[in-house]
Amino acid sequence: MQVPRTVPEDRGGLPGVRNAIAVASAKGGVGKSTVSTNLALSLAQTGVRVGLLDADIYGPSLPLLMGVQRQPDLTSEGKILPIEKHGVALMSIGFIAGEDAPVVWRGPLLSQALQHFISKVQWGDLDYLLIDLPPGTGDIPLTLSQTLALSGAVIVTTPQAVALEDVERGIAMFEKVEIDVLGLVENMSYFICPNCSERHAVFAAGGGREMAVRLGLNFLGAIPLNGAIGAGGDRGEPIVLSSRHGDEGRIFAEIAEGMVAEIRRIAAGET
Repeated sequence: MQVPRTVPEDRGGLPGVRNAIAVASAKGGVGKSTVSTNLALSLAQTGVRVGLLDADIYGPSLPLLMGVQRQPDLTSEGKILPIEKHGVALMSIGFIAGEDAPVVWRGPLLSQALQHFISKVQWGDLDYLLIDLPPGTGDIPLTLSQTLALSGAVIVTTPQAVALEDVERGIAMFEKVEIDVLGLVENMSYFICPNCSERHAVFAAGGGREMAVRLGLNFLGAIPLNGAIGAGGDRGEPIVLSSRHGDEGRIFAEIAEGMVAEIRRIAAGET
């Protein structure tokens, strides 16, 4: 089945990119980059063409999560070529600045760096480009929404009330700039005891799902608190690679499927 295009090039879409999707969280520390990486890999495992842009200029995490520590190549025209790994085209400021190099820029320079990525990276033909945003509702999310026509945004949260309050503000930002929210993902949702197999709500229970229902959004899925997910990212081996047919791989695949279904609904003009 052909992947629909929701944003034509003549309306602000990237050349060759059928759908650009922001992955956002209004609060830091909720595992948004881990979700972005595993979601991109889950999509790629279905056979579609996927790119992943790390738009967190201050704290790029894509080099670590995907185990990439080299600089990208340039074309003869000066375009930046994404680094390909596990079937996903990757780009991050961390590939250019170096793993330990601090990025000490003010707001306008951050916006310029993001615009440079948008205009100078030669992504080629992609069905989906996931853009891992930094937390908050500051310069980079606003610049992105004003510069690039997005197919929509996926919001990542954790169950705690303090995270959900920030998420509601982030959702309001996307609505204000007229970007569809494709759905909500609750990370670190529960813990399954390895000894008794019982499910425990470590932080809270069901806050993300309740918020999605209250705001009329899709609840795309709940990801467990599992040490293997974090450990895999630290090794540069995201969990969907080692557990594609396990519980974690299935959960990320279902989240990706739900996101794609919402994009198809939007492309079809359904309300």
